[in-house]
Amino acid sequence: MHLHVHELRKRLEPLFQENLDQFGEIGSAVSIWQNGKAVADLHGGPSDVCGERPWTQETIVLIWSATKGLASACLLHALQEHKIDIGRRVSEFWPDFGQAAKGRITLAQLLSHQAGLAALDRHVDILDYEAVIEALEQQEPNWPPGIAHGYHARTFGFLLEELVRRIASVPLGEYWRKTFGEPLALDLWIGLPASENYRVATMYAAKVGKSSEPRNRQSDVTATLTPDFYQELARSGSFARKVFNSPSGLNAVSDLNKPENRARAFASFGGIGSANSLAKFYAMLANGGRMEDQQFFAEKTLHWMKATLSDGIDRVFQIPTAFSAGFMKDSQVSPRKIFGPATSSFGHPGAGGSHAFADPENKISFAYVMNQMEQSVLPNEKSLRLVDAIYQ
Repeated sequence: MHLHVHELRKRLEPLFQENLDQFGEIGSAVSIWQNGKAVADLHGGPSDVCGERPWTQETIVLIWSATKGLASACLLHALQEHKIDIGRRVSEFWPDFGQAAKGRITLAQLLSHQAGLAALDRHVDILDYEAVIEALEQQEPNWPPGIAHGYHARTFGFLLEELVRRIASVPLGEYWRKTFGEPLALDLWIGLPASENYRVATMYAAKVGKSSEPRNRQSDVTATLTPDFYQELARSGSFARKVFNSPSGLNAVSDLNKPENRARAFASFGGIGSANSLAKFYAMLANGGRMEDQQFFAEKTLHWMKATLSDGIDRVFQIPTAFSAGFMKDSQVSPRKIFGPATSSFGHPGAGGSHAFADPENKISFAYVMNQMEQSVLPNEKSLRLVDAIYQ
């Protein structure tokens, strides 16, 4: 399919404006690329609730778990550069990881949330990197690795960070900037420099008991996570609660508005950037791993991103989810579609509403960012109806 710029904007602009005027967005931006070129970039609203700072092309914002896609790309690139197949065992590169019956876990299982390390038994602080890594080394899997999958909400970033450090000998945030951020001139960071703080939109927590999402989609996918999941998430001692508190700390949205925490390279949820740059990164992935006369990924590595490795009932979310090597996919056992109609599409959403993906079949990429969170871990209607509008 070929996107016609004028027709696409005509479909998108009313929906985007409705998000701001009727459905509770404070400020937001959306960017869509095809064939390596931006075809639509919209932004609106203020970057703070006081309305003192308008959202502009220069505004950057926290993207939460959409960071996991960037971090996964870093590890996959490091594996590619060192000619390491994802079928090899994690303990080959991280020997102490093999403790507590984890010696046979493969890189593929770890990347597709099958390792069973979603929750930690030990209480460790998220700011104590060494303690988190030691806890992961000593942790027995939450389920036998490889038989099921479950979303590793917080531990995933630490697992990838440690592997990048061991394989590439640099921190993941530095690897991101040198490999992708600087060559592609991306306004997108894992660990924000202090000099960029003045441009960051203030993030606001979801309003308890209130959702202002539109409900006019043919298939209402905003309700994919059941009330039972959110009840479990709120219940002290539940598995879901452990997952989203392993490691502990920085649980309040306001914590991530502090410059000292924005500067920390949390690979699970700390990425900060613009919709345009997030979409540009996925545009590279949607176009054979190539952009601006630079080849970043080989076909084999791109296949790892596209090929589903785990699909079925998620041990954490308790609904069908699917993952490739580090990226989320649409589950084939669920009618819910969050990455468009193409089965080769892959990407990663972020808590509260951010969303991004690549569609290699149509060479399309998409990114949506905002600063008013909703009570949803998976993409909500505000972004998904924009996705629908692309493919009309």
